[in-house]
Parts: sequence; structure tokens; C-alpha cells
Amino acid sequence: MPDVKEPDQLYKMRHSLAHVLAQAVTKLWPGTLITIGPPIENGCYYDFLFPQPISDADFGAIEKEMRRIINQGQTFRCDTLSVTDAKKFWRERHQKFKVELIDDLEKNEKVKEVTHYANIGPKGEETFVDLCRGGHVENLKEIPADGFKLMHLAGAYWRGDEKREQLTRIYVVAFPSKDELKAHLAMLEEAKRRDHRKLGKELDLFTFSDLVGPGLPLWTPRGTMLRHLLDQFVWELRSAKGYQRVTIPHITKKELYEVSGHWQKFANELFHITTREGHEFAMKPMNCPHHTQIYACQQRSYRDVPQRYAETTACYRDEQTGELHGLSRVRGFTQDDAHVFCRQSQVKDEILAIWHIVDTFYAAVGFGKLKVRLSLHDPACPEKYLGTPEMWKRAEEALREIAIDRKADFFESLGEAAFYGPKVDFITKDSIGREWQVATIQLDINMPERFNLSCINEKNEEERIVMIHAAIMGSLERFLSIYIEHMAGLFPLWLAPVQIALLPVAGTHEEYALELAKELREKAMRVQTMGSDESLGKRVRDGEKMKIPYLLVMGDREVAEKTVTVRNVKTKKQIAVSRSEFIEKTLIDITTRMLEASIG
Repeated sequence: MPDVKEPDQLYKMRHSLAHVLAQAVTKLWPGTLITIGPPIENGCYYDFLFPQPISDADFGAIEKEMRRIINQGQTFRCDTLSVTDAKKFWRERHQKFKVELIDDLEKNEKVKEVTHYANIGPKGEETFVDLCRGGHVENLKEIPADGFKLMHLAGAYWRGDEKREQLTRIYVVAFPSKDELKAHLAMLEEAKRRDHRKLGKELDLFTFSDLVGPGLPLWTPRGTMLRHLLDQFVWELRSAKGYQRVTIPHITKKELYEVSGHWQKFANELFHITTREGHEFAMKPMNCPHHTQIYACQQRSYRDVPQRYAETTACYRDEQTGELHGLSRVRGFTQDDAHVFCRQSQVKDEILAIWHIVDTFYAAVGFGKLKVRLSLHDPACPEKYLGTPEMWKRAEEALREIAIDRKADFFESLGEAAFYGPKVDFITKDSIGREWQVATIQLDINMPERFNLSCINEKNEEERIVMIHAAIMGSLERFLSIYIEHMAGLFPLWLAPVQIALLPVAGTHEEYALELAKELREKAMRVQTMGSDESLGKRVRDGEKMKIPYLLVMGDREVAEKTVTVRNVKTKKQIAVSRSEFIEKTLIDITTRMLEASIG
């Protein structure tokens, strides 16, 4: 039997399981219309138009039927049909979505034939057929019957079009063994506990308003403090490398994006604005075209480059409502964006400087070693990219050479490049094992051409420059969705919106608490006083729920001896220290950006 843990075999297993799901559903609910069912990370899904509503209460019956199908050891048969015969086949079965898919294949891919995969039962009978390109197990018994689980239902518009039919999507997780499934489900439970939407509300970091609109987060004072501290750290690192701040407007004329190429690629994803005079503008979805115009505002000499511009600014994209998700997919987001305009000979040094910023930042906020993906263009799909094959080859070789020289842990991925150039994408793993792409460095070989950006070289000739895009967090919203979950809301002391809570045991101790609060604030520490109106136990629980790193308890002894009893919320340990010692050690932890608070 093939090894299901091999990537190709795991893909086939999950793809085949999607067919098993569809077979089970159509048996249990005759008349169901079937659409598509691709394998995805950790499993598969299938979209159906049911004749009647279903719920997760039906999952048990579906799983039981799926296991019956698997245990029969059904196999697959591939049939090739002409487009005409295939459309006739599906019309006779009243499966209009399959007919539409074949129409699209005929129109867009100019196919004359399509393939069907039929499930064959133990007696040679045909039990299910689907329009499919293939990639299946030889026998369904290769799918572990205890290695999958139906997870949840979701709504999905046909072809992603809100004006079309709303389908029911059934998600399945599937693994090569029961133990791996069990581990994945445990990880999902932990992820639910860490969900940034839940923690964001509990920790009073951000909110959404129906009056403002979906996908447009509003940041509270605590959340804004967290954003500011992270952004300020990025700026410190950039400033040390010679970056300068710039500021641009939030809208632009359509023509800017026509020159850059963004209009042709992303016009449907932009918020459009028409002025009273009939001029067409757009809310900016990115910042790079604006920054080109700052560079282009005057003639530059080779002595003037590199020009390094940095800006943290809001961008806007018209995402579909159904695709919005907390902070990770929004319509209004903030980028810590930077662009370097330099000569080709300066590219390596500039990218290495950015790389150093990335490594320093992610170590300081508590992520482990970063993996690197060289995101290259797909030569088989040249229509997706700007520029010539020669330009792409030169740019990709430059990035590959830098990664090799730096001895980076990198891999290459075709088709992941931006439409204007290849990228170095940094990938981190969070505390429960999920991988995320975070920072990115992009080498742009096209925008300088499109905007005619150059410098005057030593020979007094115009020399085409190159452009480097650099995002450390990228979207602050998306980064924080990852970071909140990675830290489970318990941020390092230097980043915590409230670093210290003061808990006087009784009213007689409040004067001492207020005196200490004043001293701590004068040293730029972020302090909250939790008065003695409620019991000490409840206030300790409230402080822990708010993930405040240090809870300082003050009673008779602390007041008399000028000490504090420090409760470290992460370790749960309590220790009595002098007031001066607490202040000294805490200041060191904050200014050196220590990941672990040293007291307790």
C-alpha cells in the first residue's frame, strides 16, 4: 500500500475523500446539486446546493456513510468524454453547475475533451461520477477510516459571485492516522482558546462596529499602544539603516495605477471614487506607486542613491464580505511599508540590511528561527507578470545569490512572485505549530521602467535604478492576528499595553499605591491602579485575565517596609522585593526588550 504520508499520496487521499463526501451526500439527500470539491491544507471541502437545509447534526450520518464507502474498497475509473457528450451526461442528471464548468473549460481553455472519475463498487457497479482532472488513490481502503472528521458548514457563493446561488460548503479534516487527526483536533481546540477575535475583545484591544462597516477595525487605547510600540521598534531599526519618513495621501488618480500596472491587475479590488467634476480616483490599496513620485520629483545623481523611504499608513481593499475574518482579512489595514530606490550594484547590501532588521525584530517579539521562501514567477504563465523573461531571470538570480551567501534556510516556490518582481518571504511557526508568512522583501524590476526612474551615473548618463519593497510586519492587522494568538495575549513586558497593576489590599494602602503609580509613570511605565472596592482575590483574577505581566500587592508590611509583593502573571510566582529593586529590574527588562520578565 502506498505511503499516505508522502505529499503526493496525501493529496490524492484528500482529493479522493472529497469524492467520498459527495457520494455520501448525494445518497443521503437525492437531488443535491454538486459543484467542486478540492483538497486543501489539512483536508478537503465540497460545495453543494441541497434540496433542504442541513446542519452539523447531520454530520454523524454523513461520516457513517463515508466510512461504509471507504470500507467497501471502491476504486476509481477514468473516462474521457468529448465536451458535447460530457455536457449531455450532466444535463441528463440535472447537474447544471457541472455543465457550466464544462462550458467555461471549453471557452477559456479551448478543451475538446474532459475527464470523469467514476467510483466503482465491490461488484463492479458505478456508485458515483464526478467531473475531475484526477489524482486519486487506487483503492479507497488506502484512506484511514478513523483519520478524518467533518468539521463545519459554511456558506459559499457559486463562483464567488454574491449574485449567484448560495451553496453549503462542508469542510473535512483528514490525516494519515487517527493519532495525527487527534493531534490536529487538539491544536484546533488550543487555537480556539487563542483566537485573536476572542482575546481582542477580552483584552480590550480592538472592536468592530456595524455603523462603521465590516472589515474596518477600530483600535482602543490599549490596542493602539500595542500597535505604536511595535511600529516604533520597526522605525528604530529602519532609522539606524538610514531610512527617512515620508507621507502620502490616501487617494490617487486612476492614472497613477494605470502606469504602475495595478489598475489592470486589481481594478475590481479597489474602492473607486468619482469626483463632482467626473474625475476617477481610488483609495490606495498599496503605497509603492506614490513613493515612486517622491523619488521622481527631482533629478537624482548616483551620489543621491540609495533613497530609502519608510511610512506606516492605511490602505484599503474592497474584499468580499464573506472573506473577511477578524484582523486577518480586512478592508482597511495599515502597512509598515518601505521602499529603497538604488542602483543594481547596491541591491545586495540593501537587502542584507533589511534582512537584518527582519531577524532582529522577530527575535525581539518572540518568534523562533525564520524560514525563507524565494517566491519566483511561473514561466508557464507569463501573462500574470510584467516585464521580460530576461528581467525576471536577472532579478531571481540576484535574490538566490543573496540567500546562498547568507546561508539562509530557504526553498524556492514557482508562481508566488508579485506581478512586478520576485520576493524573499519570511515564514515563522507560531507556538501551536502553524506556519505563517510574515515579512517580505521584494525586488521590483518593473516599476522603475514604467515610471522611468533613473539616476545620473559617473559618466553623466542616465542609469535605470531598481526598487526594493520591504515590509517587516506587513499589515499590522494581520501581523497582530498572528501575534495575539502566538502569545495567547500575554505579551512581553516591553510590549504590554498595561505593564503593571497596583493592588492595595485595603483603603488604608491606597495612598502608597498612588504614590508608587506616580513614580512608575514618571519613569514611562504603563500602570493601572485597581482600587480596594472589590476583594483582593477577584482583582488578582481580573489582572490575570487582562494578561497584565506584573500584579503588585500592597498591604501593611509593604507600606511599612517600602516594598512590593510582585505576582508574575506568566509564572504565577510571588516574590517580595524592595520598591527600588523592582523599579531598577523592570526598567532594564523594558529598555532591553526582554522576552521574559525577570522578577518572579
